[in-house]
Amino acid sequence: MLDSPEAPRCEIFSDATNVWDASQLPTPATSIHDGKPKRRISQCDETPTKKPRLLAAESSHGAVDVDLDVDDVVVKRRGSRRAVFRMMGLASNGYPGEPHRMLLPSRNILQSFVSSHTSDVFKCHSRTADSFVTPPYACAYSNEAKRGGLPLLAVATEQGSIHILDTTKRKEWDCEPARVTLEPHENGIFDVKWNADDTLLATASGDKSTRISSVETQQLLSILDGHTSTVKCVAWDPAHRDLLTTGGRDGMLCLYDMRVNNLSDGDEIAARSAVITITAAHGQDKVSGGRRKVRPLPRGITNILYPDDRPHGLVSSGSFDGILHYWDLRLPSDKSSKRSPKKPSYKPLFSSTIDPTTFHSARCRGITSMSQGSGPSAGLLFALGADSRLYIYSYPTLTPVRTESHPNLQTNSFYVRLATSPCGRWLASGSTSRAGSLFLFDIGNAGRIAPSYGKGAVEPISPTVRFGGQSGEIGAVDWASDMVASCADDGTVRIWRPNLEVYQNCISNSEEQKWDWFWST
Repeated sequence: MLDSPEAPRCEIFSDATNVWDASQLPTPATSIHDGKPKRRISQCDETPTKKPRLLAAESSHGAVDVDLDVDDVVVKRRGSRRAVFRMMGLASNGYPGEPHRMLLPSRNILQSFVSSHTSDVFKCHSRTADSFVTPPYACAYSNEAKRGGLPLLAVATEQGSIHILDTTKRKEWDCEPARVTLEPHENGIFDVKWNADDTLLATASGDKSTRISSVETQQLLSILDGHTSTVKCVAWDPAHRDLLTTGGRDGMLCLYDMRVNNLSDGDEIAARSAVITITAAHGQDKVSGGRRKVRPLPRGITNILYPDDRPHGLVSSGSFDGILHYWDLRLPSDKSSKRSPKKPSYKPLFSSTIDPTTFHSARCRGITSMSQGSGPSAGLLFALGADSRLYIYSYPTLTPVRTESHPNLQTNSFYVRLATSPCGRWLASGSTSRAGSLFLFDIGNAGRIAPSYGKGAVEPISPTVRFGGQSGEIGAVDWASDMVASCADDGTVRIWRPNLEVYQNCISNSEEQKWDWFWST
């Protein structure tokens, strides 16, 4: 019987190019490092046949008696590079509240801020002929300036005008850049804010209205009505460009939508009404007993802000106590029934459980201004109390965690403001002292040192830096990239910039440099 022919060999895997490649993979070398044979990897149950001996990196093989059965392994000590910016970067990656990961103090940087008498001073010109300057009430840098772009500063005055200043650093002999002046109100403006794309300005005034002005056309676009008293604060919703909220001395919070109620009567601009109104947001004052019935007065709203991580939330502070409220602006807490057709009442989603102003006083004190942290100070809210203290709250619980103070810091006025730097490391505060003092705090470690609050002395964040150079109360302050602006009652706006070389020269030659510069005291 004949043998069956062998079947052709079938290749399971073949090259897609239909070209048969008979080349094989190269065989790895059997020896490395001067022809020495490659060591076999020992198994877990095998006992090593040779014992390694550790040698210092600077020792030589010729100076040491080496046995044939011992391998010499040179272990080099790996040194860590403790550069300043590397340590600051590593520390900033820690979570707020970590006590062991702290940023390096930046007091030396804050001390290097200086201001020129000629190129860093701007005057708020008066609209009337009976005075030359007018006091500024509020100021705000544009969003582009906070990102390092063109530093445009909007300054609101007592006479209802807005000066848009270009605070770019210039030489002492250079003229002031051209400014833009808007006149949206006939009364004092207590707050001014840029929208997200820096094309609109919202101003809160003592004429009980909030007005929207165009920066490009310098025209008044909208009038927001609804308050029964002075409007103290305004804030744009960062998540929705057409929404903004105002707070007034009447205790009301008004939410406006720029997409509705856009009605005009000929050439006159009609007032827009609020889509959501929260009355007595921070309660009402108790009325003493008597025969005459007196309506209780609501407690005023001093400041509002939108948190960065919650697009539909709003935090508000009041003039009565140090309790902060968080509001969810999407849904009311109580729905009106058909039998009682009344407006739905709103309640805060949560509030501060402790009033920190009562820890240092027999009665509660109000909050004049608020500012939220970012970067290393993210998750913290900073509030300036009417008792001349700085209170730090944890967000989103709104629990007070610590307090700060300075012997020369005076804030017994609701015109004094706070401002956090774009990097989140520093905080600027005004003061009501006659000396015209500006205070800068290092808040980089504010959330990483957590002492027991309310049980004794609190460890300070860092030594505070104080600046002079202006007279009267300093109320409005704001930060841009590498600069901070301060507004005083003498009608001037002063810009402070870090310049270590000039600062050292001012310290060494103070009598000569005091005619050209102002620096920290």
